[in-house]
Amino acid sequence: MTVTISESDLIESVADALQYISYFHPMDYIRALGAAYEVEQGPAAKDAIAQILTNSRMCAEGHRPICQDTGIVTVFVKWGQQCVLDSTRSLQGVIDEGVRRAYLHPENKLRASILADPAFTRVNTKDNTPCVMSVEMVPGATVSIDVAAKGGGSENKSKFKMLNPSDSIVDWVLEMVPQMGAGWCPPGMLGIGIGGTAEKAMSLAKESLMGHIDMAELKARGPRTDVEKLRVEIFDKVNALGIGAQGLGGLATILDVKILDYPTHAASKPVAMIPNCAATRHAHFTLDGSGPVFLETPNLDDWPKVDWQPDAASIRVDLDTLTAADVQGWQQGDRLLLNGKMLTGRDAAHKRIADMLAKGEPLPVEFAGRVIYYVGPVDPVGEEIVGPAGPTTATRMDKFMDIMLEQGLLACVGKAERGPAATAAIAKHKSAYLMAVGGAAYLVARAIKGSKVVGFADLGMEAIYEFEVKDFPVTVAVDSAGANVHTLAPQMWSAKIREERLLEGV
Repeated sequence: MTVTISESDLIESVADALQYISYFHPMDYIRALGAAYEVEQGPAAKDAIAQILTNSRMCAEGHRPICQDTGIVTVFVKWGQQCVLDSTRSLQGVIDEGVRRAYLHPENKLRASILADPAFTRVNTKDNTPCVMSVEMVPGATVSIDVAAKGGGSENKSKFKMLNPSDSIVDWVLEMVPQMGAGWCPPGMLGIGIGGTAEKAMSLAKESLMGHIDMAELKARGPRTDVEKLRVEIFDKVNALGIGAQGLGGLATILDVKILDYPTHAASKPVAMIPNCAATRHAHFTLDGSGPVFLETPNLDDWPKVDWQPDAASIRVDLDTLTAADVQGWQQGDRLLLNGKMLTGRDAAHKRIADMLAKGEPLPVEFAGRVIYYVGPVDPVGEEIVGPAGPTTATRMDKFMDIMLEQGLLACVGKAERGPAATAAIAKHKSAYLMAVGGAAYLVARAIKGSKVVGFADLGMEAIYEFEVKDFPVTVAVDSAGANVHTLAPQMWSAKIREERLLEGV
């Protein structure tokens, strides 16, 4: 029996799924993150998890994106061999139309981040197409589809190596995870692909992230296979590194490890690892020819009862009167609430600034005495001042740090750690780097009370804005002496975890 899958059913189902995952976390992730929050002992990490959980519920209630980076769309299709697509377009074309409709939805427009001509002009396609699609023909009369929206911050931390057959996968993972830093926004998941060829291992790692979080159940019943034993070993040893939520030091760096494998050549052992961030976004549906699939709305009562509020010990900062002496009074680990006006700018703006300075051209804005926020916000809808506007990965701006500080910049705000060169530049100029929580974009946007473009308007979401903020929450990640919380806190927590395990005889 042949089953007809209509073009419109597939388009509507893809569009609905992508809108759905933009504001609804998978409930298995929320339950696992809620459990991690309950046992977390690191104050900074616990605060970060509270922001992520609060942001998640706000997005579920308001139907707005969990993260300003609404991702590159990845689609895994298992096409039943008895099914026929009723369309004059290719399968890629049909699914891309679903992506287009989802990202241009007028009530919840999602950020278009996909650039054509990636090596040269890098021109935005404006609708987040094309998606990255994998298709497998399988027996049966249904079409099963997994869709995911993968943020660039976590995707950029992907790792791959052709190991020797005798090499340890665990040792390689433990070598790679610290190199990933916190730009992938932990706590999340690690997806690992083993075997096949280089490209197959990478695909397996990505596909594994579509799986259900079940580490708690696995540990409760005990592993039954070699792969399950490997999952548990990696889970325990990665969390023992003490990296913690957002790299701030703590007990929960990952919530699960997923592994898929495939037969490989006798001389080879390809291994890939891809992290999933705190904005874990994926959904699954099956078409059988009876119509489109619309995913069921989760019960908001299932979210943990966590309502983040600023810590009473936080230091309120007036950005409009901020001085270098004020900045030099901050210590790594201090929590601040920013008030007043700050500039924004990320990759494209920094590159253009550097080019203009090299040519002796005047800049569109004055950076002396200012603070800059690395962000590319989602377009606002309704009465919003700005759409979700969480931080982007700060290390991408590292090579511009010295140039920007030479302009008199007092501090910068971003996500995750800074590299050695940027940390050294911050110390040299007696500046500071402030970290905002990745994965709390809608919560952070509520602190933005005014927004206007003040430079490079043609760059769209990468333009320079001036934000007026009220009680914008950040942590001092690198202080004016160069003390780096992303180095110091994991070291402390790793030692603490080792000590506790020795006392427990583990």
